[in-house]
Amino acid sequence: MDTNAKTDSIILGGGCFWCTESVFLAVPGVLDVMPGYCGGHVDNPSYEQVCSENTGHVEVVRVTYDPGIIGLEALLQIFFATHDPTTLNRQGGDAGPQYASVVFYENEQQKAVARQVTAEVQELLGRAVVTRIEEAGHFWPAEDYHRNYYAKHPSQGYCQMVISPKMAKFRHQFASLLQG
Repeated sequence: MDTNAKTDSIILGGGCFWCTESVFLAVPGVLDVMPGYCGGHVDNPSYEQVCSENTGHVEVVRVTYDPGIIGLEALLQIFFATHDPTTLNRQGGDAGPQYASVVFYENEQQKAVARQVTAEVQELLGRAVVTRIEEAGHFWPAEDYHRNYYAKHPSQGYCQMVISPKMAKFRHQFASLLQG
């Protein structure tokens, strides 16, 4: 990787971070996807603590990308297309505040783009979008066993029942992007 290349990052919560990570790892121009936790009040939380629903953290991914290849607007369009931004603290069978739909922005430009894309999605869906747009607090990387979970465990039940169909839908919907 060229260390002089310009990169940017955004923190996104769209349900289970295993799902969100899998989608963004497949996007051209995305250089790294790190699952983790953001938005809470406990330092260095564990997965078990976050699942207890007492830390205020959301399962997120920090997406590092090359804006010369893919822009923030396109990343957010993928984000909104690959989870349900109209359900509060729920994605399918995963329920709880750790599964909230959130864009954690790092600067005013990201905030403006997130608001714009959210408004466009709401108009397109014709329903209220409950995705929160919040300033990024501290990002805490998840435990190592969460990284590349889908790639490491494709036969696991959750991966087969939830992530595989999501990836198939993503590949179909964004085929032109994936072909270059």
